[in-house]
Amino acid sequence: MHRLTNALLTILLVAAALLCAPPLMAQQATHRWPTKEWPTSSPEAQGMSSEALGRLVDFGLFNNMDSLLVARHGTVVLEATYAPFRAGLKHRINSATKSVVSTLVGIALKDGLLGSADRPVVDFFADRTIANLDDRKKAMTIRHLLDMTSGLDWKEPFDGQLESFIAMESSRDWQQFILDRPMAAQPGTVFNYNSGNSHLLSAILTKVTGRSALDYARETLFGPLGIEDVLWRHDPQGISAGGGGLYLQPRDMAKIGTLYLRSGRWEGKQVLPASWIEGVRKANVDMRESWARDLRYGSQFWVMPGRDAYLAVGYNRQLIVVMPKLDIVAVVTGAARFPPLGGRPSSPNYGFDTLLGFLGAAVTSDSEAAPDSTATAYLAERLRLANIEQPSPVGVPSAMAKAVSGKTWRFAGNALLLRSLTFRFDDPLPSFEYELDDGLPGLPTSRLEGRFGGPIGVDGHTRVGGRMLYGPSAARGAWSADGRSLVLEVQTLGNDDVARVTHVFGDGTVQMSFEFASGFRVTMQGQAD
Repeated sequence: MHRLTNALLTILLVAAALLCAPPLMAQQATHRWPTKEWPTSSPEAQGMSSEALGRLVDFGLFNNMDSLLVARHGTVVLEATYAPFRAGLKHRINSATKSVVSTLVGIALKDGLLGSADRPVVDFFADRTIANLDDRKKAMTIRHLLDMTSGLDWKEPFDGQLESFIAMESSRDWQQFILDRPMAAQPGTVFNYNSGNSHLLSAILTKVTGRSALDYARETLFGPLGIEDVLWRHDPQGISAGGGGLYLQPRDMAKIGTLYLRSGRWEGKQVLPASWIEGVRKANVDMRESWARDLRYGSQFWVMPGRDAYLAVGYNRQLIVVMPKLDIVAVVTGAARFPPLGGRPSSPNYGFDTLLGFLGAAVTSDSEAAPDSTATAYLAERLRLANIEQPSPVGVPSAMAKAVSGKTWRFAGNALLLRSLTFRFDDPLPSFEYELDDGLPGLPTSRLEGRFGGPIGVDGHTRVGGRMLYGPSAARGAWSADGRSLVLEVQTLGNDDVARVTHVFGDGTVQMSFEFASGFRVTMQGQAD
């Protein structure tokens, strides 16, 4: 009797499981990996509200976003670009690079190249003479680098005073600069944000793989995910910049988030260990910041346990957001901006919880919701307005334009490595072009050759085109009331490098004053040929 009862119970349980299985099996069968192309749908088809996402688009408009992408259930439901940024362009992801480097560390551990995250760091640099080498530095491990608890003396606070980072990038050997730093704490005891930690991780990857982090990523990460349009700066020794310097398209950033959301699997292959991702999700390093009481850190990711969310975070809100319970990946890129009517530049500084709140509020169900034509039209209008640039003042026509058009100014050695500058105002579309001196680290020599520049909008709107070091030029300009000065607002789209440049033309000279939105200022004088 007991056997019959148990058998009947088993049959009932199997039947119940089969009744529940078809939707899950159907979902898995119809899931399309975005290796070659992202599937798209309306928000409602993935259980999200078009109206709520429209409010998120407006939030981005007032918070200096360049792009915004939301994917749910592996499908893009929202993709916004904010003028003058364009779809299909790479964006500098700043310190979100760190999360990509840590992902490569996870892959190297899986492949048996690192052995353990508990290996001492100095063991990888036995060929170097390291200053300030004591027991504390000898105790520093890969895990300490990953969690920003290395104990190295480093000044890179979140308020943007990047003293140690700038000194590192100004040095001839970034690795040596980092390794030589004295110890400020016992490893594992204190969180201290340190891009040097991340660069050492990149250097260690090169030690164990025999190639740069970029080349290792092309084989093990970018390649499997179908990420092809990549630029990654490197140090003078060719080590991929671990703390920043990676450029990716927003859709490719979302692929990396999706890899994490799918427990490290991609098209049936375990690219990244699921245990690595679970460790990220449960990271618990206290960042010791008054504004970050609800945040934790681990494996180069920022984690918000209260929302079961984690983020790759770069300066000026370059973000890859993963929300496992809601099956959401979101990507944000941003930039500092100058207001069109003058005044001080602004930078994205909204709270992560605010962004996650918008995403959570947009979820209406786990399954398809009824179409809403009114909400769909609302979202479409918000997307249209996001892509319209607010014009700057036009200024007045100037006779000086004809006088300086076609002239070339030469510059002596300067901080921007500017060698020459030429304006052309006699063409139907005004433009500028310039040359750079050699000596800019972190890029192939071929990228430094030739002339740079692009068109200039003189009607208050930005004109896009031409060539800059890291992407296309975007520029608009206006003459001053006295006709002697040209104010040019110029940037590389996606590089977060906008500057206002005031040109005061004299007798055979031009005085140039650069004001970058980041706060950096420099002045130089050029002589006409």
